[in-house]
Amino acid sequence: MVLLKRYALPSLLALALVACSGDPANVAATATAPAPTAATANARWIGTWGASPFGFQAFGPAPAPQPFVNQTVRQKLRISVGGSQVRIRFSNELGTTPLVIGAATIALAGNDSAVDTASLRTLTFGGETSVALPPGAPALTDPVELAVADLAELAISVYLPAETAPATMHMGRSAYVSAAGDFTQAPSLDGAEQSTNHVFLTGVYVLTTEDVAVVAALGDSITDGAASTPHSYNAWPDHFATRVSAGTGTGKIAIVNHGISGNQVLRDGAGSSALARFDRDVLSTPGLTHVVVLEGINDIGIGGFAFPGAEGPPPAERTAAELIAGYRQLIARAHASGLKIFGATLTPFEGTFAGYYTRAKDEVRLQVNEWIRDSGEFDAVIDFEAAIRDEANPRVMKAEYDSGDKLHPGDVGYRRMAEAIDPALFR
Repeated sequence: MVLLKRYALPSLLALALVACSGDPANVAATATAPAPTAATANARWIGTWGASPFGFQAFGPAPAPQPFVNQTVRQKLRISVGGSQVRIRFSNELGTTPLVIGAATIALAGNDSAVDTASLRTLTFGGETSVALPPGAPALTDPVELAVADLAELAISVYLPAETAPATMHMGRSAYVSAAGDFTQAPSLDGAEQSTNHVFLTGVYVLTTEDVAVVAALGDSITDGAASTPHSYNAWPDHFATRVSAGTGTGKIAIVNHGISGNQVLRDGAGSSALARFDRDVLSTPGLTHVVVLEGINDIGIGGFAFPGAEGPPPAERTAAELIAGYRQLIARAHASGLKIFGATLTPFEGTFAGYYTRAKDEVRLQVNEWIRDSGEFDAVIDFEAAIRDEANPRVMKAEYDSGDKLHPGDVGYRRMAEAIDPALFR
């Protein structure tokens, strides 16, 4: 069986990157676009979940994932805000050959690979049940009538009939890979193997008539949720979605996670740089109102650091001025689109491995944080550093929030970050 796994990265890189019922054949409904009604006349599409396209990179001994061949991938996710209809964004944006999706379905997720068959719907593309995405292109499904609640857990299944390399993927999620065959309508994928990678799946949109603030979280592994419990929803955007869904008196807030582990503001590497992917990943989000930027620690840490086995000289160290120039570009582009953009302070990283952390690099981080707090150029500041630092030694993350690598928070730390955000900022 061919399985796309989340390959274990070397420890150095990990620090730097960071009730089923009925016959599904009878209950599956085709996703045809419904006619407008009075109830939907004032509705709008909003982003409620996302995962930035990321191409696999082999580091050290980790081999590239093998391709899928005549297999079904069932991918689980949890949305932030619900709606009356749903549509899915698939992506071949990092592919070099056409991506053929032979069939696709959506359903409310059950335990493990199971789905609620009463909610199972066939996804279509312009009325067709299959689609071929050209290299570099995304594709939206037709709207499907499926009422989903806030924080609903969904299962998106895709059948890949041809040999298909996972060119466009995102690590750190939850999926199941079947044996040979189209199991998109199956109540569960018996015998499937579990993976922590999503493939070709980059967005979920819902139709809503409610007033919803839509927030894109742009960042690196600390936004992506690296070092949190696998197959769980413990990134800080997940905790924030849970918190605001319980009611804060400030209205509904959808949050779309566009973190990529290892990502940088100024350099390509682990995904395209934040500056390069801002339009594709952030500005394209339907209904977007706000952006939160938590990124720059890898620009600082990777500068001057030579990864084991890497060829050529290490990248140059970054200055605070260079990072600030990058932030100013993000601010200008967000404001040009009529959006609010908030800056989040960079969290402590003393104690990580030598070379990635140095005292001189930490001085750059502190200079950047001073500018984020005091310049007034962001529309607001979210002080993540203050939330999780050790007050006795502010250059270090507080032990109870640390995952153990001195760089990434654990589940408790990510929850604390979410608690540090004032929901009223988004109203």
